Amino acid sequence: MEKAVYLDHNATTPVRPEAARAVASALALTGNGSSVHRFGRVVRRAIEDARERVAALVVARPADVLFTSGGTEANTLALTGCGRRRIVVSSVEHVSVLHAADGPETVPVDTKGVVDLRALERLLAASSEPALVSVMAANNETGVLQPVADVALLAKRHGALVHCDAVQAAGKIPLDLAALGLHMLTLSAHKIGGPAGVGALVVAPEVTLHALIRGGGQERGRRAGTENAPGIAGFGAAAEQAAADFAHMATLAAWRDGLEKAVTSMARGVQVFGRTADRLPNTSCLSMPGVDSETQVIAFDLEGIAVSAGAACSSGRVARSHVLAAMGVAPEDASCAIRVSLGRTTVADDVTRFVETWGAIFSRAGARVAA
Repeated sequence: MEKAVYLDHNATTPVRPEAARAVASALALTGNGSSVHRFGRVVRRAIEDARERVAALVVARPADVLFTSGGTEANTLALTGCGRRRIVVSSVEHVSVLHAADGPETVPVDTKGVVDLRALERLLAASSEPALVSVMAANNETGVLQPVADVALLAKRHGALVHCDAVQAAGKIPLDLAALGLHMLTLSAHKIGGPAGVGALVVAPEVTLHALIRGGGQERGRRAGTENAPGIAGFGAAAEQAAADFAHMATLAAWRDGLEKAVTSMARGVQVFGRTADRLPNTSCLSMPGVDSETQVIAFDLEGIAVSAGAACSSGRVARSHVLAAMGVAPEDASCAIRVSLGRTTVADDVTRFVETWGAIFSRAGARVAA
């Protein structure tokens, strides 16, 4: 039997050996990081070492890194703990941003999936109430990159804070909190080869953040509860390795481009959503004309290949993508879209297997229609 091929790295990526070792080492420690005795101090050192590594990934100060249970909590904390009632988000944000606050104002995107800066400026100018603007660095479904620095410049002119969900971008493109003009930035460990269940909100020094989880002084009073030291240690190790992996992204981009070229040559009407925009090097969202997304995911799985039908946060459910809808993609085309996302464990043969299997699935579907 051929080896299984994993092409769903945007959902989660395999844990790095360095991260697994860091988790195991931290699990062997005894002590609470808030205790002042030697046992507690050893755990505290492990947490603070990890904080330094995570901060370095986004060129921030270690003191600016606030550990959370994951990207979802970090996004919720940013939007609801910033002290601003007016929340402005792009229409293609992850659902953890779209649903974090009640009644957010939404900025449209163009057909490429890129946020409309003119629409954002009009929206910010329409009210003098200070706002928080949340625009992601890269879309989890299409890989489309957003002009985050331009968003920040606009927001600054209108006195708005800026939050960026960088969960998908971290480790794939360089990030710099201050250079981008951001006030807050979200990260998640399991997207970069760390363990699930740990994330971070990076907060610029000038931002006052109101804790959502209260009851203790952990994380400088911004997030109560004993820190998940093993998870945080694994996060730090993964961040350090991810920062050294940027050179490999060029290889993934070449493989991704070759995959798209091969598939689009096999059939008329294949669409690669966001293809003409700047994208993450590892991500392709493409359609198989006449074959719905769920059928494709199952068919690929039967052939030992893991792909997805979009975001992986709604267990067992395949629904129309709000991202593709915001881009103006017709429902019949959006219903045939899958996401292929490469990662550090991907090899050239995996891409070849995908292309060959795509052709076989499409041929079988065509034969059924003809019959």
